[in-house]
Amino acid sequence: MPPKEPPRRRVPGPARSGPERSGGARPGNGGRPRPATVRPAQAPRRPRPGARGPRRIRLGSPRPRLRLIGLGLTLVMLAFVVRLLQVQAVDASEFAAKAERSRYYTQTVPAERGEITDRAGIALATSVDAYDITADPFMFTRDFTKVPDAPEQAAELLAPILGVDRAGLVAKLKTPKSRYTVLARRQTPQVWNQIKDLKNVLARKASKAKADGGSGVSVLSGVFQDASSKRVYPNGDLAAGILGYVNAAGRGAGGVESMLDTELAGQDGQISYAQSGGRRVPTAGSREKPAVPGSDIELTIDRDIQWAAQKAIADQVKESKAERGYVVVQNSRTGEILAMANAPGFDPNDLSEADAAAMGNAALQDAYEPGSTSKVMSMAAVLEEGAATPGTHVVVPNRLHRGDRLFKDDVDHPTWYLTLNGVLAKSSNIGTIMATGELGRTQAEANKVLHSYLTRFGIGRPTGLGYPGETRGLLAKPADWSTSQQYTIPFGQGLSLNAVQATSVFSTIANGGVRVEPTLVRGTTGPDGRFTAAPAPERTRVVSEKTAKTVSTMLESVVGDEEGTGTKARIPGYRVAGKTGTANRVDPELGVYRGYTASFAGFAPADDPRITVYCAIQKPTKGSHFGGQICGPTYKKVMEFALKTLRVEPTGSKPARLPVTFKPGE
Repeated sequence: MPPKEPPRRRVPGPARSGPERSGGARPGNGGRPRPATVRPAQAPRRPRPGARGPRRIRLGSPRPRLRLIGLGLTLVMLAFVVRLLQVQAVDASEFAAKAERSRYYTQTVPAERGEITDRAGIALATSVDAYDITADPFMFTRDFTKVPDAPEQAAELLAPILGVDRAGLVAKLKTPKSRYTVLARRQTPQVWNQIKDLKNVLARKASKAKADGGSGVSVLSGVFQDASSKRVYPNGDLAAGILGYVNAAGRGAGGVESMLDTELAGQDGQISYAQSGGRRVPTAGSREKPAVPGSDIELTIDRDIQWAAQKAIADQVKESKAERGYVVVQNSRTGEILAMANAPGFDPNDLSEADAAAMGNAALQDAYEPGSTSKVMSMAAVLEEGAATPGTHVVVPNRLHRGDRLFKDDVDHPTWYLTLNGVLAKSSNIGTIMATGELGRTQAEANKVLHSYLTRFGIGRPTGLGYPGETRGLLAKPADWSTSQQYTIPFGQGLSLNAVQATSVFSTIANGGVRVEPTLVRGTTGPDGRFTAAPAPERTRVVSEKTAKTVSTMLESVVGDEEGTGTKARIPGYRVAGKTGTANRVDPELGVYRGYTASFAGFAPADDPRITVYCAIQKPTKGSHFGGQICGPTYKKVMEFALKTLRVEPTGSKPARLPVTFKPGE
C-alpha cells in the first residue's frame, strides 16, 4: 500500500475579518466562498548543520586607483605644458622659422640675359622663351599611380621628345624623398607643347579607365614646366669665336658671353609662395623680388664685314688644306675691331656637333711667330733712330754668318744690291739683320733698342681687350736673347704674338705712329634703356708721324713695285700698303718647327688710311706656303668688301716711287 501522507500542520495566526479571497466558490461548499486564511510571515530558515550559506563579495576601496590615474594624467598634462612652453616661449622664433620654411617655397626667377649686337644694333646673340621640364618623383611612385613601373613608362615616352638618355630619366624619376627634379633644361616651347599634348591624351585615357575601376592616374601627371629662357645665335656660326657661348647653367662659357657675363646676366629674382603637399596655395599670397634684366652689349663688329672675312678665310683654309686661319679687320684710326674671323669655326646653337679645338678664338688665343710682317717694326726702329734712310744702300749676300748660324733669305739669290726700301720690299732677312745691327754700337745695345720698340708696339703685352684666354705672346728680355734670337727676332722669328697684336702694329703705322688700344665693345644699354659708351682706348705714341709716313711709303713698294712680294694684294683704284710674311711654324705638340705660317698685313687707302686687314694661315699643305701667294688674295677680298661697305672713296693721288735697288758703284 502506498504510505500515508503525513497530516498537515496548521499554524495558528491572527483571524481576519474579511474573506481570504474575493472570488469563486470552492467546489463542494455549496458555492459559498471560503473564508480567507492569512498565513503569518515565516521566520528565516536556519542553516542546517554543515551546510554553506550564500557568499558575500566585499568591494575594494577605489581611492588608490583614482590617485594613480590622477597622477598619470597630471604627468601627461605636465609634459604638454613643458612642451608648450618650449614651443611658444623658449624656441618660439626657431620653430616659427621652420614652419615658415616648411610652408613657403622659394623659387628663383631667372633674369633675362642681355643681347649682344653688332655696331648697327643687329642681334648676334639673343634669348628666347624656353622651359625647364621638371617632375615630382612622388607622383611616379606605386602608391600614387598604382602602377609598378610608372618611372619606366614615363621615361619611355619622354626620352625621344627630350633627346636624353632613358636610363637617366628613370633615375631622376626615382629620386628618393624628393618632390622636385629637373629632367631637361631650356627646352623650346615646341618640346613642352609635345609633352603637354601627350599628357592630355594620357589624362583622358586615365579618366576612362577610372570609370572602369582603374586607378585613374596618368603616368605623366607628375611632369611640369618652369618658365626659362634659351640663348640663340640668329646668324649661326657668324662671329662665334668672338661671341662664345652659354653653358647648360645659363652662364657665359667663352668669348664675350664669358668676358661680360656679369653685365649680360643681370640679377635673378625670387618668388616665395605658400604650398601644401607640393602644390601652391593660390589664396595664401606670395612674396616676389623682381629680376633685373641684363644689359645689352653693342660690339664694334660690323656684321657684313665679319661675314665677308669669315667666308674669305674659310675658303682659303679649305683650298690650302690648312690647319686653321684668321682674319682681323680694324679701324686704323679708332682701334675698333670691325671683324675677327676664324676658320674652322663652330655653331654655338649646337655645341654637340662642335669640334673642341675650334670653339675658342684662335685670332686671340694662338701664339705664333709672325715672320716677315714683323719687319715693319724693325724698319720703324731703324728710321726713328736715324740709323738709315729708305735710300740707304744695303749689299745683301747670299749667306750671312752671325753668331753660331748661317742665315739666308727665303729664296736663293746672288748678291742683291738693295736700298733699305728694297730690303723691305723684297723681304730680305739678311738685309734686315744688317740694318738693325746699326741700332747700337754693339749687338747687345742694338738688341735693347729693338726690344724697346717691340714693346711699345704692343708685343709681349695684353691687347687691352680683356678677352678670356687671350695670349700676350712671348718676348724675352734682351739680356735673355740667345745667340740666334738676337739675329732672328728682327725678321720675326724667336718671338710670338697673336693676330690682333699683329693687326695693331700696322694700324699704328697707319695712324701716324700712334698706337690706339684695340677695342671690341662700343658700349652697353642698361635695363633703364640708357646707352653708356665704353671708355676711350689708351693712345700711345710709338714713332713720329714722319717715321710712320716713311714706313707707309715703303710698304706701298711691297704691293706696288713689281719686285715686291705683295703684288697679289693690289686693289684697283686704291693705294695699298702691306707686308707679306712666311715663318717656320712651331708644332705645339712636338715643340719643333714643322710647316709654315703664311701671313699678309696692310692698310688702305695708303695716302689716307681707314682700314687695316691682317690675314694668317697656319700650316698650309696644298699649293704655295708663301704669305703673298695665299694670304695676299684673301686680304684683297676682305679689304675690297670693307672699303665698299664703309664707302671709302678711291685714292686721288699717285704713290711715291722709292727705289728698290741700286747699281754697284753708285
